[in-house]
Amino acid sequence: MYGHGHRPRTPETERSRRWFMNKALLTGGVAAVAAMTGCSAGSSDTASSASSSAAPSGMPSGGPAGGAGGMGPGASEVKYADFVGVTTDGKVVDDLYSIHSTDVSTDKLVKAAQAFLDGLTSKERKASVFDVDDDEWLAWSNVDGYAREGARMGDLTEKQRNLGYALLGAALSADGLTQTRNIMKLNAYLGDYNGGNKETLTEGHYYFTFMGTPSTTKPWGFQYEGHHVAINYFVLGDQVVMTPTFMGSEPTSATYKGEKITLFRPETKAGLTLLRSLTAAQRKKVISSETKAGDNMKAGAGQDNLKLAYQGLAASGFTGTQRDHLLDLVRVYVGNLADAQAAVKMKEVEEHLDDTYFYWIGETEDSSAFYYRVHSPVVLIEYDAQSPIAYGNKDGGDSGGMGGPGGGTPSQQHIHTIIRTPNGGDYGVDLLKLHLENDH
Repeated sequence: MYGHGHRPRTPETERSRRWFMNKALLTGGVAAVAAMTGCSAGSSDTASSASSSAAPSGMPSGGPAGGAGGMGPGASEVKYADFVGVTTDGKVVDDLYSIHSTDVSTDKLVKAAQAFLDGLTSKERKASVFDVDDDEWLAWSNVDGYAREGARMGDLTEKQRNLGYALLGAALSADGLTQTRNIMKLNAYLGDYNGGNKETLTEGHYYFTFMGTPSTTKPWGFQYEGHHVAINYFVLGDQVVMTPTFMGSEPTSATYKGEKITLFRPETKAGLTLLRSLTAAQRKKVISSETKAGDNMKAGAGQDNLKLAYQGLAASGFTGTQRDHLLDLVRVYVGNLADAQAAVKMKEVEEHLDDTYFYWIGETEDSSAFYYRVHSPVVLIEYDAQSPIAYGNKDGGDSGGMGGPGGGTPSQQHIHTIIRTPNGGDYGVDLLKLHLENDH
């Protein structure tokens, strides 16, 4: 272990996480197994029927009752020491990443992280800091009812919260920060919509954890997560890795406290723009089916060692304009990262552009519910318009309903997205290994 006052996860916490998993399995039936454990058996890249059995009213929102979108860590939770990352066949492609200078200073980020930690009480800080290679990195989920560690925003003072937002502001672009805050606001809207009195469906139920100590030279990172948000941010010198980053929402458009919020328009538009630039022959290779399942996501929570073969069409056969549209699409997701660091990541993506695949499931109208994937040796992006879970018809039925099975018709009112760094890059694992091998 990389020494840093390691605080192991307590037995009580382990029990609470496992209790969440076991209760879901017991109450959700077979269909819930795939969602909880991240098994992909319930999610097909071709059309599949969703479960029609109603889930209990106590089921947490955020994960359709079937598919690999992921309730998050459960029976398949990967330990840090066993992490391989997303690969096409279980074998990591070597020499993709290296320790080098990006000439992008992380001083502001380090100062913001230290200021937030300094603003915590000793008890809050102790509960929030882990070793840089702790299993806690991998213990994230996108659902609201998951038992989390760290400093909860809703339990902090206004001054402490502002320091937390300042850290996010230093780590993310302006668009990335706005998107994160708007997801939190629509989470609170969802809570109000479903009657309130559920602390997980508020703006405050989001947590900070830190791995290692903020430093301009030594490896460290932080995690910010809650319902529909999970940002994993690793830092080594002036290198940054911000994956896996999960962002989603249900609904994606609503008015909260007088503010009209609409999410994922750029992600939706950029996907359609690229698809529509393809020829009819290219589309036949990209689109596997015009009918999608309620949940097609493959690389969600709990899928850290996912084997995922390339599908669709490689950009090596794209025209210059099509390649530009592909880069524009990737840039929407990478662009949640602070601007200068995002530019560094985009250079890495461009180096592997010929080996970048585009894949699609679903129809192709502006309002269609569809799934797409961008996949290369150094980036994996998924966009998935899913079945309703907690927004729509409160009585259930085809429109879902709070605690419902998610068996209704997928729509753009429930979208999940994720970006990962395949071949051992997530959580900065490959960079940390190189650091320990070369500098220690």
